[in-house]
Amino acid sequence: MHDAELLLLVLMLAVGALSILAVVAGVPYPILLVIGGLLLGFVPGVPAAELPPDLVLVLFLPPLLYQAAFFVSPRELRADTRTISLLAVGLVLATMVAVAAAVHALVDGMPWSAAFALGAIVSPTDPLAATTIARRLGVPRRLVTVLEGESLVNDATALVAYRLAVAAVVTGSFTLWEAGVRFVAGGLGGIAIGLAVGWLITEARRRLDDPVTEIILSVVTGYAAYLPAELAGGSGVLAAVTAGLYVGWRAPRIASATTRLLGFSFWEVLVYLLNAVLFVLVGLQLHPILGRLGERSAALVIGVAALVSVVVIAVRIAWGFTVPYLVRAVDRRAAQRVRRVGARPRLVMGWSGMRGAVSLAAALALPLETSGGRPFPERGLIVFVTFAVILVTLVLQGLTLPALIRRLGVHADGDEESEELRGRLRATDAALARLDQLAEADWTREDTVERLRGLYQFRRRRLKARAGYVEDDGYQDRSLAYQRLVRELLDAQRLAIVQLRDQGDISVDVMHRIERDLDLEDSRLEI
Repeated sequence: MHDAELLLLVLMLAVGALSILAVVAGVPYPILLVIGGLLLGFVPGVPAAELPPDLVLVLFLPPLLYQAAFFVSPRELRADTRTISLLAVGLVLATMVAVAAAVHALVDGMPWSAAFALGAIVSPTDPLAATTIARRLGVPRRLVTVLEGESLVNDATALVAYRLAVAAVVTGSFTLWEAGVRFVAGGLGGIAIGLAVGWLITEARRRLDDPVTEIILSVVTGYAAYLPAELAGGSGVLAAVTAGLYVGWRAPRIASATTRLLGFSFWEVLVYLLNAVLFVLVGLQLHPILGRLGERSAALVIGVAALVSVVVIAVRIAWGFTVPYLVRAVDRRAAQRVRRVGARPRLVMGWSGMRGAVSLAAALALPLETSGGRPFPERGLIVFVTFAVILVTLVLQGLTLPALIRRLGVHADGDEESEELRGRLRATDAALARLDQLAEADWTREDTVERLRGLYQFRRRRLKARAGYVEDDGYQDRSLAYQRLVRELLDAQRLAIVQLRDQGDISVDVMHRIERDLDLEDSRLEI
């Protein structure tokens, strides 16, 4: 068996086994996947996994960024624009400077430009870890929104700073005003391309009524925004995020019910697989990385890795307890005072800064030589430290974050449940109003209208009872009993069609069509 086939087999088995173990252990799956990949890398016979950086940035990043942005509310992002901007730009640059200063002081012969490159590599939080772990930890929705918004944008800041630092190492020159212009122009260019691609995709999907084609277009969207932006010198990250935000906001008006059902299921599986493979590959990188450390002593290498890990964690926590209070002293508007959060949520935010595969890809993408033909200074050390920071932040913070949340009592409030009840009530009222309008139509029947009116009126009373607007006169118990009865009947129907298939009375295709209708009816039940 060739190394490629063996590596693929190892990846698939590792993803499956570690995913099951994560569910059994109740641990967020990226943590176990990274640790499992790390251990697999030292198993005799397992081929070395050389992770092509361009493959990570081009193959994995666009769809993951697009999907994460698709489900983020632009309204909520806009409400926390200042907080997200400070984290995604200010904190990234502050972390980069702090890491560069620490490494330059500790490692003899480390040029400032190479130190800044390392700082830029480890400064952004990982968009995958933030969106796959934070949602599972029960923190308030606003904190999750800020974490998602930060992780979606801070890669753009870090990658621009990274390219400037690498260019300074390779060419030996750096101009501040040129760097500033490239930073701003790249961001604006990425946003413009993302908006254009989002509009084009939306207009194309508006004219389609084929779920499979629309889902394929949704996968293409991230690449269609990311690649042109990168080729044009803009921010591919911001382009993919902008396209995801635009299409996600317009999707309810352009997608059919079938497309939404199939699309949500497809993306849930695709994102999980992409995340799983990526995190295992991150773990498998350590073995080949160790061979590139050169002549540096183990004590120095481990010391630098520990120092940088402490710095990235400490700077984030310190930022959360200093900069927001300085901003408060300047901006004392009543609207901003209402949105202030206390020390406990800030500590949770500070402890949520996991790093991931994008940082490792950036480290591996460092050139081997400068323009003068000399080796890139401390390239092996930079790559190892990057992996160590990913491992420390993902495992240490990821494993202890749930306990910290429970200890601090930072839990989601009831706003989301209240919003859901209001939304269901408004939808029910709209159905009753439309039913009254259609009652006089020639094609409606009086008995059918009355039956549906009774159904929706009962639903409205039940929702009002759940919301506390009216006294619960047994509406909820009766509804649950009804749903239980319906599910029993659906199970009986499923068993009947399976028996018909087994007897050869109906084909498999017919069974699946009937089964799909039963499943759709089942999915509408609330229990």
